[in-house]
Amino acid sequence: MTHTARRLALACSIILVIPLGHARTPVASGTGGAVATISEQASQAAMAILDKGGNAIDAAVAAAATLGVTDPYSCGIGGGGFMMIYLARDKRVITVDHRETAPASVTPTMFQENGKESDVDATLASGASVGVPGTVRGWHEALSRYGTMSFKQVLAPAIGVATKGFMVSDNFHRMSADNQKKFSLFGSSSALYLKDGKPLPVGTLLKNPGMAKAYREIGAQGQKAFYQGPIARAIVDAVARPPVAAGVRVRAGAMTLADLANYEARIRQPVKTTYRGYELYGMALPSSGGIAIGEALNLLEGYNLKSLPRASAEHLYLEASRLAFADRNAYLADPEYVDAPVAGLLSKEYAARRRTQMNAERAGPKVLAGDPYPFQNDPSVPQRPQAARLLADSAHTTHLAVSDKEGNVVAYTFTIESWGGSGIVVPGYGFLLNNELTDFDFSGPHPNVPEAGKRPRSSMAPTIALRNGKPAFTVGSPGGATIITTVLQTIVNHVDFGMPMDQAINAPRLSQRNDAATDAEPGFAGGAQALALEKLGYKWRAKPEEIGAANAIVFNADGTVTAVSEGKRHGVGSALVQKSAH
Repeated sequence: MTHTARRLALACSIILVIPLGHARTPVASGTGGAVATISEQASQAAMAILDKGGNAIDAAVAAAATLGVTDPYSCGIGGGGFMMIYLARDKRVITVDHRETAPASVTPTMFQENGKESDVDATLASGASVGVPGTVRGWHEALSRYGTMSFKQVLAPAIGVATKGFMVSDNFHRMSADNQKKFSLFGSSSALYLKDGKPLPVGTLLKNPGMAKAYREIGAQGQKAFYQGPIARAIVDAVARPPVAAGVRVRAGAMTLADLANYEARIRQPVKTTYRGYELYGMALPSSGGIAIGEALNLLEGYNLKSLPRASAEHLYLEASRLAFADRNAYLADPEYVDAPVAGLLSKEYAARRRTQMNAERAGPKVLAGDPYPFQNDPSVPQRPQAARLLADSAHTTHLAVSDKEGNVVAYTFTIESWGGSGIVVPGYGFLLNNELTDFDFSGPHPNVPEAGKRPRSSMAPTIALRNGKPAFTVGSPGGATIITTVLQTIVNHVDFGMPMDQAINAPRLSQRNDAATDAEPGFAGGAQALALEKLGYKWRAKPEEIGAANAIVFNADGTVTAVSEGKRHGVGSALVQKSAH
């Protein structure tokens, strides 16, 4: 497995949507609040909070906490993420950045040995890969600023699932098998997720009393329970002295209690662009998702995609993505460390200049970054374009979408990086630690090299679209760098091709990230769609893999809402819509 493919398998994204009935369904419509996630228990947790009078922010945290139990390989309190919130009363969008940070001991050469990059596999499963977790602090900021309920109230559903247990599904078993080697390195992880060294069989009732204990402590004491005291000490110990099995050695990290105590979430303005009459709000740096999607849509705006043959329109989507990724890779990183030319990259005039490099008839070669600085309107920024290698992002994240009857909307993507993160379960507390520091570039010069306190660049792309000043839809996905292409392709399918959101999400996905080969999902190559693109010069990556696991909510013109999750990927998702009280 290549470095790129491995890291693409590392991110998870969930969107919450609330369905009408109790049968698991990926699409639901109604007139109340809505939620869409990949987990039935998580969607039900959000619905329970909405039914008790909580708002979308309360419900999103409840769903996220439950996902940490049922989908622990992609997300949880050992990681970080980005929550985007539309506040109906204020008619504004705000984001809570709780991306993990590098410990104070980190240097730009931390992933180099004797002048060469460290072994990727050895780095992924180690204490050295663990960033300071931000999820609990992010939940605290969201609840205290925008929610109506306490930690104790919103964590109650997740505590119930962790205590009573849930049944191991086919998908959970498959991911356990994928992580078997990694989990076997650590005694605490093997004890929870393996039996006699093998993945737990399908149908096993899996309880997690350690995670229930962690949630109860956070419920009683708030975020301080996580960043100070026993949980914090357990995290620092697990990073510095990984709980390895007998005879195993892995690289230790150097996180301190001060790193945890000093962790801060950031309240950030989203990036904003327009597309075909929609106002699109995306995640700002340190995520590259909103900027890359905005640039690609600006490029596509110059074409009437509806009028073109399907293959020609898809070709333009792939080439716009190629150019946006070239710029993303060259310029974008943590804004507290790098002056990135965001205004230039999102400029319509820059898109018009960059569009001249798109060949409307043929797949292009790998392209160099453009020069957005003339469009930046900021003479103080000294950097100029620099070549940058493409590093694959982890693909295992989760995304959820939630809305409430008041019109508030949450699009929330969070992760622990690779499937199973670092592989280290914190002893006594049942949650996996991230390996987010591998999202840095291993060597420089590059904007995204590791530095003390820095947040690694992300591709997470929670997106909220308004039309005529009101929410029109929200969408997001997991999938590492393919998050960007998944959200972009879903928007094009829905807005340009007129597909209902469920069809837009279930359509075959393609991902071009400025590589010679294009990623396509299993079963795509050899079909008519693929053959038409091959005539334009496209080549498919040898090993097709599932791309993304999107969740969305659509706000219909008649006042109803439709929650949409995956119909086939990552198992089948769970969409619920509240029954409104009359």
